[in-house]
Amino acid sequence: MSAVETPREVRAQAKYVRMSPRKARLVAEHIRGRSVPEARAVLAFTSREAAGALEKVLQSAVSNAESNHGIAEDRLYVKATYVDGGPVLKRWRARARGRVARIRKRTCHITVMLAETSVAPAAAKPDPAKTEQAETPKPKRAAAKKTATAKKTASKRKTPTKKKEAAT
Repeated sequence: MSAVETPREVRAQAKYVRMSPRKARLVAEHIRGRSVPEARAVLAFTSREAAGALEKVLQSAVSNAESNHGIAEDRLYVKATYVDGGPVLKRWRARARGRVARIRKRTCHITVMLAETSVAPAAAKPDPAKTEQAETPKPKRAAAKKTATAKKTASKRKTPTKKKEAAT
């Protein structure tokens, strides 16, 4: 038996959500890899309809973790979110000259996987040798030397030419 514990995972799934999977994937990308409180904040301020559905699935996953495994919400992060296509409801609409236009009402299956964060002692305390290297500023690049032709053109530009006034 190994002494290292594997992090526990919890998942929740919503099936047959009446929403296009492409639109739901845009919102799912925003919460992937974030902590649960941070993911909730992101979803609360996202103005897409998919944010509401994803928020419900996230809440369900958190409830599963708390009731089934006894994991606190603060110790969870979103390990994976994915949106798969569900069955498509096919409808039609009458068009000109007796033709038909297809209407596809798409559905999707939303899955959210949460995992428990494992706080390692090495990760809790930063290495002082690494912080010193990060704090030391890099030396600045030396200024480029001007050539003789560049000096002449620069001096010509700096001195404005004055016109002599004609004596009357």
